[in-house]
Amino acid sequence: MSAFTIRPAELRDVAPIVGLIRELAEFENLTHLLQVTPEKLRPHLFGEKPVAEAMVVEVPAEEVGEGESTVVGFALYFTNFSTFLAQPGLYLEDLYVKPSQRGKGIGEAVLTRLAKLAADRHYGRFEWTVLDWNEGAIRFYEKFGATVMPDWRVCRVAGEKLAAFATKPKE
Repeated sequence: MSAFTIRPAELRDVAPIVGLIRELAEFENLTHLLQVTPEKLRPHLFGEKPVAEAMVVEVPAEEVGEGESTVVGFALYFTNFSTFLAQPGLYLEDLYVKPSQRGKGIGEAVLTRLAKLAADRHYGRFEWTVLDWNEGAIRFYEKFGATVMPDWRVCRVAGEKLAAFATKPKE
C-alpha cells in the first residue's frame, strides 16, 4: 500500500487540479466541452464567494516521475439542497485519480472522507452521477452502498442554448 495524503485543496493546487480535469475529460471523451483554466477555476474555489470546494490526493515525490505533480487525484464538490428532506446535501461533481495511482485505496478513501464530511455537516444526502458506460465505476460505487438511480436523467441547458432560454420572450 502506497502512502498518500488527502487534504483540502489550497490555492497552489489549482493548476494541478486543472491538469487532472483535462485527464478526466480525455477519459470521458468530453474534451470538446473543456473550457477550464486555472484563471477560470480559481475564483470559484478561492474567490470572494466560492461556490465549490475541492480536496486533493498527494503522494510523495518519489512516487511520480521527475517534474510531475505530486497531486495525483482530486474531488470537487459543493452543497446542494433536497426539498423533500428539507436538508442540504453534498454533491460530488468530479472524482479523479490518475490511472497509475489506482488500486491503492485512494478512491475509497476520498469517498469515505466526503461521506464523513456530509455526515459531520448533518447533510441528508451525498450524491454524484456516473456515466452509464462506466461499468467499473458503477460497480465500485455500488460496493460502498450507492444506489444508481435508473429512473433519473440529468437535464442540462448550457452555452448558447442557456443564453437563448434566459432571454426567451414570454408567450
